[in-house]
Amino acid sequence: MSNANETTVRNAYAVAERKDMEGWINAFTPDGVFTDNSIGVSYRGRDLDYPVRNYGTAFSNMHRELYHVYSAGNVVVVQLALQGTNDGPLQTPFGELPATGKKMDAPCCDVFEIEGGKIKRFDCYPEGSIIFAQLGVLTNLGAALRR
Repeated sequence: MSNANETTVRNAYAVAERKDMEGWINAFTPDGVFTDNSIGVSYRGRDLDYPVRNYGTAFSNMHRELYHVYSAGNVVVVQLALQGTNDGPLQTPFGELPATGKKMDAPCCDVFEIEGGKIKRFDCYPEGSIIFAQLGVLTNLGAALRR
């Protein structure tokens, strides 16, 4: 069963890489939930595509480099890196971050709960502070705080 669950997760990443929003939504159970733990926001239903769409807009070459995949029962844990060049606006809880032209290569850990070949729960733990530092946001914030 864990091989099938790992395949489900790998397929979901492939769908996200293609920016197939309908395919992404359909990868989830009807009551499935996606939580971005870097900002404490959960997505359900038609909103499940928002994080994939948002990052796909901000990083047209968005890539998820999978390093390690661990399966145990109905849980799959993935260590990965989020990679891409910030060439579009990124929506954040603090407002829109305009394109910086800078590259992102940030660690992330994803935890999936699989039910019936679909994602029931997806907890994403991207390293937001590294992402913002690589995009120059923290440098700008630090300069503003020193004023």
